[in-house]
Amino acid sequence: MGDPHRVGIVGLGVISRAYLDTLADHPGVRVVAVADLDGARSAEVAAALPGAEAMTVDRLLDRPDVQTVLNLTTPAAHTEISLRAINAGKNVYVEKPLAVTFPDGRTVVDRAASAGVRLGCAPDTVLGTGTQTARTAIDDGLIGRPLSASAVMVTPGHERWHPQPDFYYAPGGGPLLDMGPYYISALVHLLGPVRAVVGAASRLRAERTIDSGPRLGQRITVQVDSHVTGVLTHASGALSTITTSFDGVATTAAPIEVHGETGSLAVPDPNRFDGEIRLFALGDTQWRPLEPRAGYAGGSRGVGLIDLADATERRPPRAGGEFALHVLETMTALLRSADEGRRIELTTTAERPVPVPLTSVEEWKARSSGR
Repeated sequence: MGDPHRVGIVGLGVISRAYLDTLADHPGVRVVAVADLDGARSAEVAAALPGAEAMTVDRLLDRPDVQTVLNLTTPAAHTEISLRAINAGKNVYVEKPLAVTFPDGRTVVDRAASAGVRLGCAPDTVLGTGTQTARTAIDDGLIGRPLSASAVMVTPGHERWHPQPDFYYAPGGGPLLDMGPYYISALVHLLGPVRAVVGAASRLRAERTIDSGPRLGQRITVQVDSHVTGVLTHASGALSTITTSFDGVATTAAPIEVHGETGSLAVPDPNRFDGEIRLFALGDTQWRPLEPRAGYAGGSRGVGLIDLADATERRPPRAGGEFALHVLETMTALLRSADEGRRIELTTTAERPVPVPLTSVEEWKARSSGR
């Protein structure tokens, strides 16, 4: 057991609570610094974390003991904070998406590579038992050669529950860039990288009304398309369809289904780490559940950062920057395709990350990188 990996967090909004719940009591990680535009919020979070100090972003980036910056800012700030951290010689793990635009994402990945620092990006939910068990089932041939998949996410919009939902409807937001990373990351884990896309998009209304919190009843402007659908052509030849929408109410569709020559898989919500995986094999009369056989059991947000801290030259981070860049290009190409009305060929590819062996909660929580 070595010294804990020391982390500084920039951005302490709603999602930070989920990360803190994972990292605060993990022996391999220590949060030593936190920063937020709201100084009172920084002080409150630091007070609940033994050994952590509230400070400005500048001071956090200057601290020599911060090894990795966890970038939990809003999407519009992802690139700036990531680049500043990389320039300060820090590893970076950033909340999804990697950046608002593909060129910005490319810049972040290239800068990290030239600086010799590690770069990781959410989502890490796909490292849980849900997606990883489904991947193992495919790799073990339980559905034969995979031919196609569908991914569906339909909600009435995050303004119904989020007290500050503006960024969901600003550039970098929308259902695809907000929720698409979960679904496209899962599809790439399951079927491999994407070669080309065709997209279509629409916008139901120009304004949204906040339904909770201190701004209850306020209206916000919708600057992005709120319903995006498309077809992904994978390098393997498999075809995926994806629908992400803030304009619907509910759906009976499985979050992800994968169809092969000899069977079909129902894959759980990739926004979660676990969930039931079901197989309908050719000749069967009903779906049957599969027991977890891979992934971080009981995983929670922050596992990807822990995985990054434990990475080596022989085993790169499973939620790494190149993978996130490919997901980002897939999404931005879908939006571009919808705008231009044509098929878009991608310029990036991504290796499917090394599978996660079935790892118990006790095992991954006890892990210490010593880096």
